[in-house]
Amino acid sequence: MSTGWNAASAPDTATVPALPRNLGLRQYLICLRGICVREGLRFIHQRERFVSSLVRPLMWLFIFAAGFRQVLGVSIIPPYRTYVLYEVYITPGLCGMILLFGGMQSSLSMVYDREMGNMRTLLVSPFPRWFLLVSKLLAGVTVSVLQVYVFLAIAWFWGVKAPPLGYLMVLPALFLSGMMLCALGLLLSSLIKQLENFSGIMNFVIFPMYFASPALYPLWRIQEASPLLYKICLLNPFTYAVELIRFAFYGQVEWLSLGIVAGLTALFLGAAILAYSPTRGLVNRKQDTGGNG
Repeated sequence: MSTGWNAASAPDTATVPALPRNLGLRQYLICLRGICVREGLRFIHQRERFVSSLVRPLMWLFIFAAGFRQVLGVSIIPPYRTYVLYEVYITPGLCGMILLFGGMQSSLSMVYDREMGNMRTLLVSPFPRWFLLVSKLLAGVTVSVLQVYVFLAIAWFWGVKAPPLGYLMVLPALFLSGMMLCALGLLLSSLIKQLENFSGIMNFVIFPMYFASPALYPLWRIQEASPLLYKICLLNPFTYAVELIRFAFYGQVEWLSLGIVAGLTALFLGAAILAYSPTRGLVNRKQDTGGNG
């Protein structure tokens, strides 16, 4: 019986490759490129995802802003030096909307990969799990930032323009804000047990984050209307992402927003790495129970 058991288990042992102990920089770059290419190809093949990512902010820009331009006036507040059109004011918030939905789409893809078994193939590779998650994060942010620039190009032809250098200077703010939102999505993907539950996350995370922020109206107006809502906005991470993007368009740094966004990026990413840890995390337990726990 013992001999038969050893013979039966021998092929399984033989098929497990020896894990390299020392992976060089070249191997890490190849892995990063592979994950980025995979994310890019997935986005290209899902054309409806690209269209929907632009339809939402363009509807707000072309329809909502036109209807509320005279109702919701914007006073002279930093970083603006004069009165601006309402379309100009909400543009940074719409850029944040694209990043926010991009982060949630990234979490959706993680849940899908877990249900289809693709994640198991990725996580058993010889690369550190934190590197795989960071690579996934960078790939998702890159796709989202490209969508933002497509939106800005369409807005430019519509007449909504930022300072010429602002399109370049806003890139670090977009990337950092996207990192924070994608890291949040990565953390949420470790908590979502089934793909069908994603719609609940859309309703109870994305929309409250977007509307309880200065994306559509200045914070001073929110404070006048509802002090409680104003305090909620101050607790909202998306608030600081929007303000960081807004100031960056005009070549300025909003240091409070920069510190909070950078700190929350590290917090969300660290929590996601722990959640995906095979010893401490939640994903390993869900896979053991078939993902239906």
